[in-house]
Amino acid sequence: MTVPWTREHLAQLDDHAARTGVLEESQTVPAIADLSLWDLWPIRSSQGATLTVDGTEYWMALSAPRERDPEARHNVARLRLLAKQGPLWSDRGVVFPDGATPGSREWAGSADFDERGATVTVRYTATGQRGEPAPTFSQRLMEATASFDPLAELPLSNWSPHSELVTQGGPYTSTLDQRTGTPGSIKAFRDPSVFVDPQTDRQYLLFTASLASSRSDFNGTVGLATRNDGSSDWQRQPPVVHADGVNNEMERPHVVHRGGLYYLFFSTQAHTFDSDVSGPTGLYGFVADSMEGEWAPLNRSGLVLRNPIEEPHQCYSWLVLDDRRVVSFVNLHGLRGRHPEEVEAAGALSKHFGGTPAPFEQITLHDDRSKLVTPATPSPAQDHSIGPADPATDND
Repeated sequence: MTVPWTREHLAQLDDHAARTGVLEESQTVPAIADLSLWDLWPIRSSQGATLTVDGTEYWMALSAPRERDPEARHNVARLRLLAKQGPLWSDRGVVFPDGATPGSREWAGSADFDERGATVTVRYTATGQRGEPAPTFSQRLMEATASFDPLAELPLSNWSPHSELVTQGGPYTSTLDQRTGTPGSIKAFRDPSVFVDPQTDRQYLLFTASLASSRSDFNGTVGLATRNDGSSDWQRQPPVVHADGVNNEMERPHVVHRGGLYYLFFSTQAHTFDSDVSGPTGLYGFVADSMEGEWAPLNRSGLVLRNPIEEPHQCYSWLVLDDRRVVSFVNLHGLRGRHPEEVEAAGALSKHFGGTPAPFEQITLHDDRSKLVTPATPSPAQDHSIGPADPATDND
């Protein structure tokens, strides 16, 4: 059942709630010295937990060489495999071999580990066209599967052919062939993430999209396709939530099952709201009693957490893990009230761009409410996976 995210919801936003703290300078130092990293996600076990082997967590992120212009990173982005031991991150190389994907660069997605065959399936966004002379913005939802050996020099190998999950168009999402674009205004068909319903084993493919029937430039939606266990073909469904006339981007949608309820999360930015709508850059969420249920915004407005008032551009691209830790990346820090355009005009944007994992946050979930708590407390590590922090039969 598709539900709208409306101006009326956002009018109930508590301006003082769910603000994270201002980062210290030591928390903005690049985790990998020569790389910008953003849009992180873990490799997930079949139970949805972060894949852990001998105390090391395995993650993926978008990456680019650290450049003078941080915005240029989007035009050369590659998926990167990362290992995390305690607070330390290390680089395990690019995910895909050079020239393996059909796009000119790779944008965000998700990754799942299959214990039966020790394989990892990576779902990602192929953006542009391989070999194009200048970056374009067409987007395709792709997947490929590899063998996984954490002890090997290249932990991911023996890749399957890259295949398209679902195609653009149809009655629900726009058909796009964008040649040019600017951040925040690009129409979306990206960010694939699969959720397996623990109650039914049915699989749900969520993705960032643009509503086909809209007459507004602000027509973000969370697209949906489904398939049953054992099927290889995805069937397109009506979107989960849309922000028609309100917001252009509902990025990196994903679902967490908790206490018998289903929590949908996505990120968006202040500048992607329509001009007469006020909403902060932040993590937003909805809740339902089933994947086909009537979704309601968390905390009445949908807002789950936001940046501190002193640094509204500090972090972005939040992802909620199964244990309710929340990961994001350091975007622009230390602006002290200045607008990014002012800093960019002064030629100092790169000085304030983090491009590194932010400290983890922690939220609790109870019915249609969430609460930001700190510090984050990870679940105890297990061999091959991290188990749920609490029994799944209660909320928090």
